[in-house]
Amino acid sequence: QVQLVESGGGLVQPGGSLRLSCAASGFTFSTNHMHWYRQRPRKERELVATSTSAGMTIYADSVKGRFTISRDNAKKTVYLRMDSLKPEDTAVYYCNTAAAPAYWGQGTQVTVSS
Repeated sequence: QVQLVESGGGLVQPGGSLRLSCAASGFTFSTNHMHWYRQRPRKERELVATSTSAGMTIYADSVKGRFTISRDNAKKTVYLRMDSLKPEDTAVYYCNTAAAPAYWGQGTQVTVSS
């Protein structure tokens, strides 16, 4: 069955950087789009970035120029590099796959605070 395991979150100061990882299993990783979502406190879950199976990347306006999504098909892992972090980036970050859009892992907490 599909499994997505997020890691790499933590506490970082404004302006800092983090790299999140999501290890995937249970489906054909290379042929599926992969997404990063986040859920900020008291907000709906929102799409942050997408890595398509064709190698394209798409970003929400709020993170464009600061976040970079990438994938390693051999490792079945998708990454989210986050730079110039702001307090409003504080959220639980989740990865998601088009192969099983209803499946959600446990997420990884990112807190941006001084």
